[in-house]
Parts: sequence; C-alpha cells; structure tokens
Amino acid sequence: MRTMRIRVVAAFVIALGSLLLAGCPPRVSIEKLNRDPGRYAGREVTIAGRVVDSYGALGRGVFQVDDGTGTMWVLAGQYGIPGAGAKLAVSGHVEQGFSLGGRNFATILRETERRH
Repeated sequence: MRTMRIRVVAAFVIALGSLLLAGCPPRVSIEKLNRDPGRYAGREVTIAGRVVDSYGALGRGVFQVDDGTGTMWVLAGQYGIPGAGAKLAVSGHVEQGFSLGGRNFATILRETERRH
C-alpha cells in the first residue's frame, strides 16, 4: 500500500512538472535569432545574458543583451531599464524590422517577462 502511494505521488509530481515546463518559452541563443529572425518572428522566446548598453527615461526604453553568441536590443516592458553589467533572462516576442543585402536590421525582443 505504501509503495502504491509513493508511485501515485511521484507520477503526480512528474505530470505537474511537465505541465509547468511546457508553458515556458524556449531559450534561444541570440546567434540563432539573428541568423534566422523570420523563423522566430511573432513567437515568444527567452534570451539570457549580460546587459551591455541601455537607454531610457521614466521606466521606458531599450537595453542590449549579450549572451556570448551575439547581441540583441530588448524593448523594455513594465520592469524598467536594467543597468549595464546586470545578468538576466528576458522573455518576449521577436519583432523583425527589415533585411538588406543579407543582413537583418532592427530585430528586437519586446519584453513580456524578466528573471534576474
């Protein structure tokens, strides 16, 4: 009887963990995002790295994240502008600007969630 209860609890914990992980946006390297932004356009993804530059006023603005594979500008949401050197993970929707001569310009991440 005791082993049956342990199995039921273990199955419940595994199922709950799977549901929680399924709801998280996938973590993508900035290199992959910059290489093929059309693939991720409009989708929610997570990037993580160090803030290397930021501009803003009154809690609104942009900041640039470097994950070691490349850099990407993030349009800040309701969480304010982090200072240079801050390590964070940020989730958001990829928005694509335009391409010219094989290079992508103005690919940004519109922030929806942030983790420090």
